[in-house]
Amino acid sequence: MDRRPPPNLNDPTERIAYRQELRRIARGVRYGGVAITLAGVALALLRAKLWPHVPSVAVIVVIALGALLMLTAIALRTAYHAARMRGD
Repeated sequence: MDRRPPPNLNDPTERIAYRQELRRIARGVRYGGVAITLAGVALALLRAKLWPHVPSVAVIVVIALGALLMLTAIALRTAYHAARMRGD
């Protein structure tokens, strides 16, 4: 991370810029988690209609992996925000 002063969140312009900055943090991890979770949901629907031989534990594992990625992205963004507010 670069050494920048914390953003002034009382200034609307700086707040908007900081929100855009936060959106870029862990974007790939976040979107990957959403995509894997949606794939798990699709697998669950396909299992119910077309592929009953697919074990239900496989569906649960895929959805759990997607959720884990999303939680990882949340933790990364939270850590970034805390460091940024400290000025690190």
